[in-house]
Parts: sequence; structure tokens; C-alpha cells
Amino acid sequence: MSSTPTPPQATIGGDDQAEPPRAATAEDVALLANPELVATSLGEYLHAWVRKVRQGDSGMLPIVGGLILIAVIFQSQNTKFLSAGNLANLLGQGAPYVLLGMAEVFVLLLGEIDLSIGYLAGVGAVITVAVNSTHNQPWWWAVILGLAACTAIGALQGFIITALKLPSFVVTLAGYLGLEGVLLWLTNREAGPSSGGTIQIKSTILRDLVAGNLNPAAGWIVMIIAVALFGAFTILRDRRRASAGLVAPPFAVSALKVVVIAAAGIVIVIICNINRGLGRIPVKGVPWSLPIVLGVLFIWTFLLGRTRFGRYMYAVGGNAEAARRAGINLNRIRITAFALTGMTAGAAGIIYASFLGSISNDINGGQLVLYAVAAAVIGGTSLFGGRGKMLHAVLGGVVVATIYNGMSIIGLSSAADQDMVIALVLLAAVTVDAVARRGSASA
Repeated sequence: MSSTPTPPQATIGGDDQAEPPRAATAEDVALLANPELVATSLGEYLHAWVRKVRQGDSGMLPIVGGLILIAVIFQSQNTKFLSAGNLANLLGQGAPYVLLGMAEVFVLLLGEIDLSIGYLAGVGAVITVAVNSTHNQPWWWAVILGLAACTAIGALQGFIITALKLPSFVVTLAGYLGLEGVLLWLTNREAGPSSGGTIQIKSTILRDLVAGNLNPAAGWIVMIIAVALFGAFTILRDRRRASAGLVAPPFAVSALKVVVIAAAGIVIVIICNINRGLGRIPVKGVPWSLPIVLGVLFIWTFLLGRTRFGRYMYAVGGNAEAARRAGINLNRIRITAFALTGMTAGAAGIIYASFLGSISNDINGGQLVLYAVAAAVIGGTSLFGGRGKMLHAVLGGVVVATIYNGMSIIGLSSAADQDMVIALVLLAAVTVDAVARRGSASA
């Protein structure tokens, strides 16, 4: 009676004259998937990275290349596109889309989706503006209440999804419809019958979250501090991993990352410090919206990349059953993710109201949620969970804002035109990701 032969175990090293082969470890598998991590020089690192791109793992390269192409096209149509005034305006326009994209990343990492964040952002904005402008409370207290309300609503949706084991698509679709009604009720109640459903922002601080600028010297100081913190964090992290015997990129690669970030920061500050005022009063400086977005990006990136909760998020999104067997509380992770989505959506709503100078009952929550999903997915976050970074949402949000801004500059400002172009870009991003995945799997 013959028996089925046992397939040989994967081994690393070993031959007839050497030591017996050993079983491949998880570290070995990671090195095989990311050969650039074991490079000993910048040249080896770049060579390994190019090889990965050719095999289909293109990373953020398509979105960066696409963003450059979009900018070139709009600049060729209207030379004002890359002007200091328009680029500074773009930072304010893009902030809500970037924050909404970051909000959606939390649930997308779990393979879920939140269709309610457009109107959830509107509810947070109405609560914040009404508490400050209508009820004359301090701006900071109004912001806390707005964010707390959005966090609680997000957590409630997550609880319903986990407790009743319902699809997030259905629950958040119900939230989409319900929060639209809440937004209308709150706005009409707080704005008054003669306001036309609009609540004006009275606080100078809330209005200046987007309209305000750092003075030129403060912009340089903030940029230097941000680059220094990024450089210290990056280099110390990589050196600590190397000293502990873990995989880490060469020092030259870590230094190159810092140099690139520093160069980008210098260019942004120089552009923003150019006077873009049309009258006698100069208007220059980095808009407040930029450090706000970068602060949120840093906090959420640290949460996902350097904490146990972040590791659990990726584990649940990659394989929920394996994560459950490993002892991870799936319900707690999901509820927390939806709560963080709600909080970030609330922040996006406050920034959006600051950009408009008011909040009204005609906010297009449907369009905002579509832009949020588009920002996350265009940037590279997977719709199936387990893969994505907050930086992806930033890049995707910048693409959405660039299209929105550029089409207005060249005279195609209708919502129909903008939506069709963003839809094509989203489809292209998903197609590139799918083709790259197939190429990587067959390599």
C-alpha cells in the first residue's frame, strides 16, 4: 500500500557538505518578499527596489507619477495652476478630503466600509459651529463636543455591526440616511428660521483653521522641527532595529528619506511665504491646515505602525479567523476602528466648515463619502483589508483635491465634470493595483 509522499519543508541554506538545512522562519519569508531590507548600501537597495517594481510591486510609484502628470496637464492649460496663491489655496481645499480619506482607512484595513462619514462630518461641524456661534461657548469646548459626538456615533455603528453581525455596508448606509436627517434637523434648529439653514462661524480661531496662515518665520520653525523629529524618529528606529539584529535599511537610505522630506518642506515653505495678496495687505505664510493635517497623519501613523492596536488592525484585516485564534478581541478592534473613523470624520467636518466659513443644511454628504473612499483607494489602500497606510490617504486626497482645483482653474467647475474625472482616476488606480497584484503573484 503506497502512501502519499510528504512535501519537503522549506529550508534556508545547507548542502551535502554543509550544516543540515533549517526550516524557513517568518523573518526569512519577509526577507524574500522584501529583498531591499537586507541591502548593505544605497545602490543595492535601489537595485532591489527596481526589481520589485518590475515584478509588479510598484508601491506608491503609480500615484506619485499620476499626481505629477495631473499637475503637468493642468499647468499646461493654465499657468496659474502652480502659482503660489493657487497652491496655498489647494492646501486648504485638500485638507477635508485628506482627513476623510484617513478616516476611511481605519475601516478599510479591516475589510469594512463606512458610507456615513460624509454626513457624520457634517453633524460634527454643525455641533461645533452651533456650540460656539449660537450658544457662545469657547471654541475649544465646541471642538471637543463635536469630535466626541462623532466618535460616539462611530462607536455605536461599530457596536451594532459586531453585536448583531450585520454587514458594515448596510449599517453605515442606514447611518448615511439617518445622519442626513440629523444634519437637517440640527441645522434648522440651531440656525433659526431666517438664516436659510446656514450657521456662520463667528470664532476667528475656527475660521482661521483654513483661512489663517503662520507668519513666515513660524513656518520655517515648524518645518525645521517637523523634519528634525522625522529624521530622529526614522534614523533611531532603523538603527535600533539593526542593533537588535532585525532587518533594517542601510543608513544611506534612512538619510535619503530625511533629505527628501526636508527638500519638500523647504519648497512648500518658500512657495507659501510668497506674497499672494491682491491688495496692499500682504498675504503669505503656511496655511494652518497643513500642520493640522500633518499632526493627524503623524498620530495615526504612529498608532497603526508602532502600537499593539495597529498590529492587531492589520492582523484582523489580513485574516480575521487567524487573528481570533491568536487571542485578538475582534469586536473590540472593530468598534475602536469605527470610533476612530468617526473622530477623524468629525475633524474633517470642522476643517470643511472652516474652509467655507460656515456650515449649512445642503452639505453634499454623498459626494464627500465617495471622495473619502476614492482618496483612500487611489492612494493604495486595499478594499479587501490588511493593506494600507495613512500616507496613502494623504496622497489620494491630494489627487482628489488637485483634480477638483485644477478643473476649476481651467473652467470645468461643474460637479458632473469633476465626478467623472475622479471616477476615471479611481478606476485607473484600482486597475493598476489589480494588475500589479496579478503580476506579483505570477512572478
